[in-house]
Amino acid sequence: MRVLIRGAGDLASGIALRLFHAKMEVIMTDLPRPTAIRRTVCFSQAILFGTMTVEDVTAVFAETPEAAASILKEKKIPVLADPEAACIGALRPDAVVDAILAKRNLGTKITDAPCVIGVGPGFTAGVDCHACVETMRGHTLGRVITEGSPIPNTNIPGLIGGFAGERVLRAPADGIFRQRLEIGDMVEQNEIAGYVGTEPMRCQISGVLRGLLADGTPVHRGMKAGDVDPRGEASYCQLVSDKALAIGGGVLEAILRFSEG
Repeated sequence: MRVLIRGAGDLASGIALRLFHAKMEVIMTDLPRPTAIRRTVCFSQAILFGTMTVEDVTAVFAETPEAAASILKEKKIPVLADPEAACIGALRPDAVVDAILAKRNLGTKITDAPCVIGVGPGFTAGVDCHACVETMRGHTLGRVITEGSPIPNTNIPGLIGGFAGERVLRAPADGIFRQRLEIGDMVEQNEIAGYVGTEPMRCQISGVLRGLLADGTPVHRGMKAGDVDPRGEASYCQLVSDKALAIGGGVLEAILRFSEG
């Protein structure tokens, strides 16, 4: 079965791992210049560097749909710089998964493939997709929704190690982000992780820097630019999250339930 995933960030990459390990052909699309936070576990980095390995799976940048088809034969995940997913017509996937996580539908249609799955808020099962998968942490995380929509976005991150919004680092101003630290570094509360101009971006809690925008990324004030994990386990920086795997399991279930045959 061939599955095209729109988006190649950390949650989309967790979905890709689940589907790849289930012996599905996985193709991913993202922006020409991805703005990933958890860059160590995002297949989108293949667009920038040519290849990207997350855990035990390797993705390769594909310039064209034809190149993507060749990469699939190598048992790797092709990633295209194709935010509009214009390659759908050429690649003819059995299923399309919208995991852009834009909190709204950016163009996915229920007619894009025999099975279309929407991940997170912004989709309605039976209208713009065959099924949705819940992304909100809690008792319904990863559940398949066959009627209605996922829980609306609250803009409040889920609890990890007793912290929620405090985990997130946000750009202090408009401008170009300059990183001071690296993903995997241990940080203390109030430590500076980077700058926008002369404005420092400080960590609100202590822990390990699990995610950080790449140096030179254009940002706007309040934009999510980093993530501190209060559990302080550096090895987690190289693993997709429990949330990503739970959502990936829901997507796998939805594809199997709603695919033809």
